[in-house]
Amino acid sequence: MKKGMIVKLLFILAILIGAGWLSFMKPTRLGLDLKGGVYVVLEAKPEGDQVIDDEAMTRLIEVLDRRINGLGVAESIVQRAGEKRVIVELPGITNSEEAVNLIGKTALLEFKIVQDDGSLGETLLTGGSLKKAAVSYDKLGRAEIQFEMNQEGAVKFAEITRNNIGKKLAVTLDGEVQTAPTINTEIPSGNGVITGSYTVEEAKAMATLLNAGALPVRAEILETRSVGASLGDESIAKSTMAAKVAVALIGIFMVVFYRLPGLIANLALAVFGIIAFGTLNFLDATLTLPGIAGLILSAGMAVDANVIIFERIKEELTLGNTILSSIDTGFKKAFGAIFDSNITTLIITMILFTLGTGPVKGFAITLTIGILASMFTAITITKILLKGFVGIFKIKRPELFGVRGN
Repeated sequence: MKKGMIVKLLFILAILIGAGWLSFMKPTRLGLDLKGGVYVVLEAKPEGDQVIDDEAMTRLIEVLDRRINGLGVAESIVQRAGEKRVIVELPGITNSEEAVNLIGKTALLEFKIVQDDGSLGETLLTGGSLKKAAVSYDKLGRAEIQFEMNQEGAVKFAEITRNNIGKKLAVTLDGEVQTAPTINTEIPSGNGVITGSYTVEEAKAMATLLNAGALPVRAEILETRSVGASLGDESIAKSTMAAKVAVALIGIFMVVFYRLPGLIANLALAVFGIIAFGTLNFLDATLTLPGIAGLILSAGMAVDANVIIFERIKEELTLGNTILSSIDTGFKKAFGAIFDSNITTLIITMILFTLGTGPVKGFAITLTIGILASMFTAITITKILLKGFVGIFKIKRPELFGVRGN
């Protein structure tokens, strides 16, 4: 065997090892429809003369995303839907009520002086000056929220405490007083503690809200839907069975009609699957039920590309050309048709990804990955394997390529 062919086969082996490691050693992120969880639709509502523009929606999505990160939901999806709506998907969440409350809470933190009559004065400082918040515990082990102001906020906080010694400083969240300690001395550090009858879970939730920031606009929850994990398990089982049946039928068809190239195509299809799942895991893409459909569709396209190539090879063999020259010419003639058909499909997937939402985006992502992987395996992997088999086993019979003998 030529040295160049050995290098190419080693190249395939390296790809298999790398993609295989990503496919099997790193768990695939599953979407809401496969893992179960919570689906929430929110709509931004203007207050007074407030305008809901693209900037406000962008900031709203950023704050929601930070809150969800605080929940520890790694596979979450937060995306805009239409002009004023946001869709939030939280796979794997079991306490849906707590998650929804955290998402929809305004979380406006304000510092106000308590007046002599018990009323609250004007807002002197807001959560916008907050640097970070964390759960801490007092001497009796009770949960509280320790906060730290940024540099500008610390200066303002020092001024507030310096000018109001002996008065009470109320800390409010969404208009509700959380604590109102008496100011005994100036606090120049910008650090403070919010105390109250908090459980540990409540204190953690509040710290998450404060760290994420207040919503820039009021967001009203329009729809909340819980998706059971059992539905996801059933979907995975049915999709797996469909994939197995499809692969089996395709494998039988390819071997019956194309003999040796059909066998090579089946091997390349296995390589395609490893590369596709490895790429999904490398990109931390979330696999959804429509995404599985996209992978199965792209697997069919990979085989379709091989069919075009093999038919061109058969034409060359029928003309009396040698097997190796027929393989080279067949791949060369088929490349244009394969490239054009896949490019047009990629254009459609880009449109789906740009204009679609939720499952449509998932379908577009997996189909794009599948198309690129199928082109690579059909044009590169299949050719290397086919020529490698011909060279190793000294194959010279056109009948092994599905060509009938004269």
